[in-house]
Amino acid sequence: MTEPTIAKPPFVRPDVAAFLGYLNNLPGPRTHQMSVAEARAAMLAMCDVADPPRGDLAVVRDLTIPGPAGALPARLFDARAERPAGPALVFFHGGGWVVGNVTSHASLAAEMARQLDLPVISVDYRLAPEAPFPAAVEDAEAAVRWVAESPAALERTVTGLVLSGDSAGGNLAIVASMALRDRPAAAPVIVQAPIYPATDATRSYASFDAFCDGFLLTRETMAWFGDHYRPDPQDMRFSPIVADLAGMPPAVIVAAGLDPLRDQARAYAAALALAGVPVTYQEARGNIHGFATLRRAIPSSQQDLAAFLAAVRAAVAAAPHAIAIAQAAA
Repeated sequence: MTEPTIAKPPFVRPDVAAFLGYLNNLPGPRTHQMSVAEARAAMLAMCDVADPPRGDLAVVRDLTIPGPAGALPARLFDARAERPAGPALVFFHGGGWVVGNVTSHASLAAEMARQLDLPVISVDYRLAPEAPFPAAVEDAEAAVRWVAESPAALERTVTGLVLSGDSAGGNLAIVASMALRDRPAAAPVIVQAPIYPATDATRSYASFDAFCDGFLLTRETMAWFGDHYRPDPQDMRFSPIVADLAGMPPAVIVAAGLDPLRDQARAYAAALALAGVPVTYQEARGNIHGFATLRRAIPSSQQDLAAFLAAVRAAVAAAPHAIAIAQAAA
């Protein structure tokens, strides 16, 4: 008789295991058991524990972006007080389209500005349940188009756009890239750089079942986010993998090996490649969803973020528009 196959447990890094042990033993309600206000406050409180300090930059300045339903708060991060014309990165925070803001992701945005040597504009889009789908999508596109126009408030001339975000924000970066492919803005999107993005709610993936309990992002929390955001799973503005991906900008994608969303990121990277889009895919083995904003709690995450940003930096340098700007400046 053939003995049954015993599933091999997934590799979990020691610092990840230590953080999960701490997290899973915390007393009190989980996200899906909280009110929206409590969940938002809890995310901000976690930043002080889990993320490194923002650190110094030459420029950290609040901005106001005109949105389709009113002004959108945003924040400019730049390691240089002044810079020549060049690319800029627009960043959308994660949080399931329900929690998070520019403050919760300030440390990450600042680190991106330092390592990429680009101005980073972090955007506060409308959140659910006050503004359900597709409000966040509409705000993201409006913000990107505003940055592309090099408004006076930015004090920088933008020649190309890098669109990035983590989790829900990664979804918005992809969908905004698609919107600007179909209806170009004043400056082109030269790189899409989503971090563990949500890309496909139309079918089940093995990673969802494997890591939806005990690895920070749970099945119950994802359902809680969905109940508030109320998207149409078949809409390409929520499941961009269902769209025609030909002509999308080059992509740099990073996923986490222990993430329920891991296989969605893998599938999106594969779909881009099949559509002829240049793509670099990285996976933080043994790490969890949210690692980019857990670099104090999970120190090895700093290397994962650095590797991702090195790939983004290379993709920006390889973009024809960026090359033309560099040659003109030489």
